[in-house]
Amino acid sequence: MSARQWSRDLAMGARFAVTGGREAWVRVLLTAVGVGLGVALLLLTTALPSALDARHQRESARGYLMYSSTVEKKSDRTLLIAISDTTFRDEDVRGRLVEPEGSRAPLPPGVSTFPAVGDMVVSPALDRLLKSPEGRLLRERLDHRVSGTIADSGLVDPHELAYYAGSHGLTVGALSTGRVERIDTFGSEDRSEAMDPVLLLLVLIVFVVLLMPVGVFIAAAVRFGGERRDRRLAALRLVGADGRMTRRIAAGEALAGALVGLVLGAGFFLIGRQLAALIMLFRISVFPGDLNPTPALVALVALAVPAAAVVVTLLALRGVVIEPLGVVRTARPSRRRLWWRLLLPLGGLAMLYPMIGQGRSNGDFNEYLVIGGVLLLLVGITALLPWVVEAVVARLNSGGVAWQLAIRRLQLSSGSAARLVNGIAVAVAGAIALQMLFAGVDNDYTKVSKNDLTRAQMSVDVPVGVSLGHAVGQLSGTKGVTHLTALGRTDLGDGRDEPSNESTATVGDCAALREAAELPSCKDGDVFAVEGVEWDTTTAKLDRPGARLYIDPSQGPTAKGKEIVWTVPKGVKPAGSRKDPSGDERGGFLFTPGALSGPAASTMRATVYLQLDESVPDVRELVRNSAARIGPLADANSWTATTQSQKFTSIRTGLSIGAACVLLLIGASLLVSQLEQLRERKKLLSALVAFGTRRRTLSMSVLWQTAIPIALGLGLAMVVGLTLGTVLLKMTGTSVSVDWASVLSMTGIGAGVVLLVTLLSLPPLIRLMRPDGLRTE
Repeated sequence: MSARQWSRDLAMGARFAVTGGREAWVRVLLTAVGVGLGVALLLLTTALPSALDARHQRESARGYLMYSSTVEKKSDRTLLIAISDTTFRDEDVRGRLVEPEGSRAPLPPGVSTFPAVGDMVVSPALDRLLKSPEGRLLRERLDHRVSGTIADSGLVDPHELAYYAGSHGLTVGALSTGRVERIDTFGSEDRSEAMDPVLLLLVLIVFVVLLMPVGVFIAAAVRFGGERRDRRLAALRLVGADGRMTRRIAAGEALAGALVGLVLGAGFFLIGRQLAALIMLFRISVFPGDLNPTPALVALVALAVPAAAVVVTLLALRGVVIEPLGVVRTARPSRRRLWWRLLLPLGGLAMLYPMIGQGRSNGDFNEYLVIGGVLLLLVGITALLPWVVEAVVARLNSGGVAWQLAIRRLQLSSGSAARLVNGIAVAVAGAIALQMLFAGVDNDYTKVSKNDLTRAQMSVDVPVGVSLGHAVGQLSGTKGVTHLTALGRTDLGDGRDEPSNESTATVGDCAALREAAELPSCKDGDVFAVEGVEWDTTTAKLDRPGARLYIDPSQGPTAKGKEIVWTVPKGVKPAGSRKDPSGDERGGFLFTPGALSGPAASTMRATVYLQLDESVPDVRELVRNSAARIGPLADANSWTATTQSQKFTSIRTGLSIGAACVLLLIGASLLVSQLEQLRERKKLLSALVAFGTRRRTLSMSVLWQTAIPIALGLGLAMVVGLTLGTVLLKMTGTSVSVDWASVLSMTGIGAGVVLLVTLLSLPPLIRLMRPDGLRTE
C-alpha cells in the first residue's frame, strides 16, 4: 500500500468529518474537546520544567553568600542586608532590611531604588494583604510606609509575600548574630545537592502516574461516535470501498478530530496560562511567562496525538467486520482472551524485580526499568478491565427492568463501558501506589523535633545588645503568654585570642536557670558549674578559684574589642545537667544576673521561651508583633512536633497539584464521554419512552451502566495499586504496610468524580427522553 493511497484515504475521512453537516461537526467537536483537554494538560506538563527553572533562576538572582568566613570591606559598592523573615498565619513572609553604604551599592532584583529609612517596597501580594482587613495584625508588625512594589523579576511567584525595608545602624557581626551580611553583588552559586535515589524514584513515579491517565483519555476520546461511524462505513462499502479503505477513512475522521483537538488544546493551555497568576494550588503559583513548553516536547505532542488517533482507530476496527449491509458488532461479540492481557502486568513486575531491595544505598534506580515497569502495570489495567467487565456482566441476569436494561447494554458493549472508566482506574491505581510509597518513606524524611512542647510553644531570639529586661517586658505583656523563660548565652575561655580551653556561660534568674539545670539552691549573685555533660570536657578544667577567663567581646556592641575578664570566685556551686525547653543540654557556667558585670551581659545571645494560651485568637501573631517591637532582628520561632524535608514536601505538593489537574481532566472527559454516549442512544431512549418506559427506569439504567463498570474498575485499580505499592516499597527497602485510610480515600475520590459526572449528565438525559427524538429529517 503506497503512502499516496494512505494520505488520500485519510484526507477523505477528514473531509467527511468536517463536511458531514451538523451531526458530523458535533461528533468532531466532542472528540476535539476530549482530546483538547488532554493536550492542554500535556502542554502544561511540558511547561513545568521551564517554570521550575525560572523560579530557581529568580531565587538564585536575589540570593547572596551568607555566613561567609571573611567579611567584605566597606566601600561605596557595598550593601548591608539583614534577614527579617516572619510568618503570618502559616504564610511565610520574606523580609530583608537594606542599608546602602555607597552610591554604587547593588540593588536587589525587582527594586528600582532603595527604600528610605522607615519605608519599604513590597510584593503586590503583600501590598494587597496589608491593605485588607485580614492584614491588620501584620500591619502592626510591618509599620513601614509602602513606597513602591517589587517587580516580577524579584519574586519567586505572583503570590509571594516579600518586602525590602530601609534601615540604618546595621552592624556585621555585632547585632547580627549571623543575620546581617555586607555584600557587593546579588546572585548566589547553585549549591543544590543531588537528589537521593528514593526521592528521584518518587519524581519518576509521580510523572508516570499523572501522565498515564492523560494518554488513556486521549485514546478514548478519538473513539467517540464509534457506533454511528460504523454504520456510515457500511454505507461506504455499498459504493465500492473495501474493508481496509473504510478503516483508513475512519482513521481520517479520527485524525480530523485530533487535529481540531490540538487547536483547542493549545487554546485551553493559553487561557490557563493567562489565568496562572490568579490560581494558587497548595501554596504554589507561577507567572504566565514561566509556562513556556519546551519546543521539542511540543513538537512531540503535536505529532504523537494525531498518530495515536490513527493507530487507536485502526486497532479498534481490527476486530470489526464492516459489510455493505451492516456491522457485525451488532451481534454478541466473541469472548475476550485473558492470557495476553496478563502478560502486560507480569512484564511490568519483571522489569521492576531486579531493583527490589536496592534502597538508597546501592546506587540509583534504573529509570528506564522504573518507567517501563510502571507503565506496563498501569497499561495492564486498560487491557484487563474490558475482560473483567465482560466476564462479570455475562453472569448478571436477574433483576428489575432498569437492571436488565443496564446489564443487556453492558453485555453488548462492554468495551465501551470499560473505556469510560479506564482512565479513572489507572489514576486511582497510581494514586494508591504513590500513597503507599509516600506513607512508607515518610518517616525517613520527617524528624521528630527535640523541642519540649509541654514547656514552651514558641521561642524568641533576642539580638545581642538588646536589654534582656526590655525583651522580657515586651513579651510578658503579650496577651496569651502564660509563662516565659529567658536565658542568655555567650562563650568564655582561658586565653585572649585562641584559648586552649573553652566553655559556655548561661545567664538567667533562678527560675530560668532551673529550666536548664538541676540547682541545689539559688539566689541572685550565685554562680553554678555544670560538669559531666557528654560534650563538655573543659568546664572542669576552668572551674578553679582565681582563674582568669576571657568572655568573647566580639558580639558586644559596647565592648568595642576590649577584653572582658571574669575571675572564677570561690564557692561556685555544682549543678546537675538538664535539657532546656529546646531540648539542648547545657554545660559550662550558670550565672544569676547579679553575678555578671554589665559589659559581660552585653555579649549575651538571649532566647526567651514562651508558653502560650492557644485559646487566645492569633496568639502567635501577637507574639511575633511583640518580638518586632523588641528589634527588627528579633526572630520569633513557632515550634512544631515534627519537621519534614523540603524536597520531600515539594514532591508531595507537586503530586497534589498534578492530581488536582488530572481529577479535573477526569471529570471533564468523563462528562464529555457520557454526553456522547447519550447522544448515540437518543433514538433508542426516545423509542423506549414512546412505548411507555418510565423515565425513572431509564435514569436508573443509565446509573447502573456507569456504577457497575466503575465498581469493577476501582476494584481492579485497588489490586494493581496495592501490588505496585508493595513492589515500590520493597525497592526502597521499606517495610510493607498499607495505609487503608489513604487507599479507601483515593478509591472514594474516584467514585465521587464518577457520581458527580453522572449527576451532571441527568439533565441532558431527561431532555433526550422525549418521543420527538424519533423524528428524522
